[in-house]
Amino acid sequence: MATTTILLREDIDTLGGRGEIVKVRAGYARNFLLPQGLATLATKGNVKQIELERNALLKKAAVEIATAQAQKDQMGTIALSFERKAGDGGTLFGSVTSMDIAEALQAKGYEIDRRKISLRDAIKEIGDYTVRVKLHREVTLEVPVTVTAEGGDEVADPKAEKKGRKAKAEETVEEPVAEAVAE
Repeated sequence: MATTTILLREDIDTLGGRGEIVKVRAGYARNFLLPQGLATLATKGNVKQIELERNALLKKAAVEIATAQAQKDQMGTIALSFERKAGDGGTLFGSVTSMDIAEALQAKGYEIDRRKISLRDAIKEIGDYTVRVKLHREVTLEVPVTVTAEGGDEVADPKAEKKGRKAKAEETVEEPVAEAVAE
């Protein structure tokens, strides 16, 4: 596979930070990074220009980190609560997604892009969850999220309910065996 050496103009999670020189596949550079303005070819002239801009970039990065840290301190006490329709076992009809969390944060006055919200899968059961919000590459915030059943109906914890069923099933299986051994 052909590779190309490029100079990153923006922070990219999978590649590296702004100002770094990295090797990527030629097609990725040609079709995505270069047209989006996220990188430039690593020629001697471009490298020299970035080195001249490095001080400005370092100052800009320090300001971004300080801003993200201040936002994290400001959002430190935030907690989100969602009320959704749920079945008897605590399974939601639908789910709570990163878009729902972004909208709830926006309603509280915080503009967070949904792609900055780290959620492996959509939340599909009632309960308490912790969602990571990436404010900056180096600053993350953990937001507690509570999902309850709509209408305030108390639905038993589905995990505890399943454990209870399993324990009851084991008890019923063990009793006849004990009686057979006693005879």
